[in-house]
Amino acid sequence: MSTPTTDIVAESTLKSATSDYISRVKSGDIGSLPAVLGLVTLCIVFGFMSDVFLTPGNFANLLTQAASVIVIAMGLIFVLLLGEIDLSAGYASGVTGAVLVILVTNHGWPWYAAFAVSVAVGALMGYAIGFLVARIGIPSFVVTLAGFLAFQGLLLLLAGEGGTIRIDDKTVLAIQNNNMKPILSWIFFLACSALYILSGLNRINSRRKLGLKTELKKLWALKTGGLLGVSGLAVWALCVERSNNPKMISLKGIPDVVPLILGILVIGTFVLGRTAYGRHLYAVGGNAEAARRAGINVKGIRTSVFVICSSLSAVAGLLFASRQNSISPTTGGSSTLLYAVGAAVIGGTSLFGGKGKLRDAILGGLVVAVIDNGMGLLGYAAGIKFIVTGLVLLVSAGVDALSRKGATSS
Repeated sequence: MSTPTTDIVAESTLKSATSDYISRVKSGDIGSLPAVLGLVTLCIVFGFMSDVFLTPGNFANLLTQAASVIVIAMGLIFVLLLGEIDLSAGYASGVTGAVLVILVTNHGWPWYAAFAVSVAVGALMGYAIGFLVARIGIPSFVVTLAGFLAFQGLLLLLAGEGGTIRIDDKTVLAIQNNNMKPILSWIFFLACSALYILSGLNRINSRRKLGLKTELKKLWALKTGGLLGVSGLAVWALCVERSNNPKMISLKGIPDVVPLILGILVIGTFVLGRTAYGRHLYAVGGNAEAARRAGINVKGIRTSVFVICSSLSAVAGLLFASRQNSISPTTGGSSTLLYAVGAAVIGGTSLFGGKGKLRDAILGGLVVAVIDNGMGLLGYAAGIKFIVTGLVLLVSAGVDALSRKGATSS
């Protein structure tokens, strides 16, 4: 039985944690809060305005619709953390996707070998961009704008003007079109939940043993319970039959692309948060000159982020090929790059460098997908969608700028 004293201590600790969070928000450290609030608000609004929006079938469609943009946004976050930009990431996914499809369809390569080559091609393109930016000193805006045009031209040469390269490989097509069985979906959810809980407890206990400031366990438990509760509700919705004709074809379970995105998220989050490379990246993004004086290879870090970005664009190229069953001269073009940059910024990554996490890509990507999907269901034209998405991006960038101004003044 707890004593009144321990209850008071626990209560004051929880109050102090809440007070600390409010202070951080006031000082400009708002993280992903606007994206979370925006996503919840949009879901409520579209849920009331459309009878289809909150259905399990549309929810599953949202996840597959946003997948490619989310993966490109994950790569862009590495670049944005340095205050740089990569305008070529969209068409890089188209080029690498074309390499994959050509090797599989025209030359009979197994999909995994073709995918490895496409990632290598993406890494090579990223290295070329990084070399020009970091070693030669050309601004990333100029280099990647040139890459945008060059990769678009290369995609036209690979696919042919107005042409389309189809792919029939069952494994590739399954990534964006198949679902895990319901029982496997629940096993996957329970396994991920257990790993998330154990990693969180291990982080808290490790920091306490080292005498470092750590998150209050009660607060961590509340946040973890809320996240897992929402995730469990999502899994339940995805395991409901979504097909209009279940006797012909059954649609139940988590889409196969979800574990792929979560895998990239886990690996990328580990790299950014638990490795020397991640610490160096944030240091260079925060103050490149101070990082150089501390002995960090600033040029190497700058080159590496473009390699990572283009390599992840190759993964997005695989997703495009899977969802569209083909690669065309427009793959990765149109609004793809704008949506990807918007996803990263809306999710909470700063355009000024030094602030952002990989989860921002998922939150922002879902916000962009919800706007596009919800307004489409309500019958709004593409022009209105772009205007609304642009306004949301502008508001997010404005919040970022104001939060940085508040942090500087304080």
